[in-house]
Amino acid sequence: MIVTGWFLLAEMSVNPRKETFMKKFLLVLFTLLFNIQYAHAVNVDAMMDKYVAPICDRIADLVFFPISIAGSNVPLIIFWILFAGFFFTIYFKGVSLWGLKHAVENVSKPADTSSDSNGEVSSFQALATALSGTIGIGSIAGVAISISIGGPGAAFWIFVGALLGMSIKFVEATLAVKYRRFNLDGTVSGGPMHYIAHGLTRKKLRWLGQPLSAIFALLCIGGAISGGNMIQINQSAHQLVHITGGANSFMHGYTWVFGLIIAILVWMSVVGGIKSISKITTILVPTMCFLYIGASLVVILANYAAIPHGLMVIVKEAFCPQAVAGGVFGTIIIGLRRSVQCNEAGTGAAAIAYATVKTNEPISQGFVALIETFLTGILCLLTSFAILFSGTFVMGAQGISGIELASTAFQSVISFFPYILSLVVIMFALSTLISWSYYGQKAWNFLVGEGKKRNLTFDIIYCIFIVIGSAMNVGSVIYITDAMMIAMCVPNIIALYIMAPEIKRDFNEYCKRHNVGKLVNGTLFNKKVEA
Repeated sequence: MIVTGWFLLAEMSVNPRKETFMKKFLLVLFTLLFNIQYAHAVNVDAMMDKYVAPICDRIADLVFFPISIAGSNVPLIIFWILFAGFFFTIYFKGVSLWGLKHAVENVSKPADTSSDSNGEVSSFQALATALSGTIGIGSIAGVAISISIGGPGAAFWIFVGALLGMSIKFVEATLAVKYRRFNLDGTVSGGPMHYIAHGLTRKKLRWLGQPLSAIFALLCIGGAISGGNMIQINQSAHQLVHITGGANSFMHGYTWVFGLIIAILVWMSVVGGIKSISKITTILVPTMCFLYIGASLVVILANYAAIPHGLMVIVKEAFCPQAVAGGVFGTIIIGLRRSVQCNEAGTGAAAIAYATVKTNEPISQGFVALIETFLTGILCLLTSFAILFSGTFVMGAQGISGIELASTAFQSVISFFPYILSLVVIMFALSTLISWSYYGQKAWNFLVGEGKKRNLTFDIIYCIFIVIGSAMNVGSVIYITDAMMIAMCVPNIIALYIMAPEIKRDFNEYCKRHNVGKLVNGTLFNKKVEA
């Protein structure tokens, strides 16, 4: 966070226009602080619990409408996403299994700077921005909660869900580049709302594409302000209070100060658009991944004697769980549901970042998107291993869950590791806040139009909710937060199915031209015949 702030202040010092905007922005935020104090006085949290929560719960109940299978209530929308994962994995010949090598080759190449290349950022910068939006607190707290409920076997199915989600991200990123829009100022707008609207219109389905794209944009704005904003800042603020003494912390009752600092950093990051955001994420994402992966490996290797038994338990519990509601089916559903919520495959949000890449090859960015979902699965797996191999999973059954469960696993090896975890949590939250501000802004632009004033309006609204989210109890809206983000997959996946044949043609042509996927696509055989 300090590195991010230093970078932004240095950039602002050479840009007087940003400094002017900053003064106006600070004036709005400091005015808001009086409203926050007033909100505490009239007990807004209680009012939300009484009036807002019931409405939110009814909407969320509709989105997560369940069916009972083997004693477990399973939301139908989870099947909607998982079926899409199976379908696109098979339809694109298991690209998630063999495409990673080509994906790494693509992302390691420098950005295409030729005169006929369109876009704003390199493949790596687009990937870092997408990762910063996907890798959030759910990769730690959500995974810990899932294995506490679903047992060690849930870790296995979380990773399986990531493998299935890779093929969905492949299609989303490809369509985002193919149907992106180039604005007069040189910026790029893309993502599901654009390929739903324009892609279906090309197929003479405008009557379907226009309403679906508008619905997606509305859900994306709601998801950005709630799940990509308020939930992230709220959980990281509470973790900061917890690690500094709980009720005796100097931050107790002053989490809005933390929210204000983060709001300023986020605004300074996003005001310059995707180019400014990508400069931050290319520093932030590798740093936070290095810290978390390194700390997790220390915990895992410190308990090396437990690794063989732990792996055996994970595999055994994945298919023969003990004391889990719904048995094996319950474990599968818990693991796959957490995977969907962590990697966000099917929601289409990350495609908004991928649309800005400098390339004229949409399929190439589809391959790069495979890395995002795979890395998300690896991080979730490391969280599971750290908790299970350290033995803190047993403690989880006694009431410790979420961030506290992961923190206990880290503390079991080195006493100061919870502080590292807290830093990672804040970095995860900051990165998610930055990326989702861009996603929400592009959805906003789709509905109200492009323009600096329109962008500034959304940025101010978004940053105000960061301060609000840090200071209030968001428990009353957390259910609908998940609902809005997951509901994005309904209009998005409908469009993916309709446009799958054209992507399949592009995919086959690309593989033959670049000699990719020789065994599954027959390019090796064709090359021998031509010789």
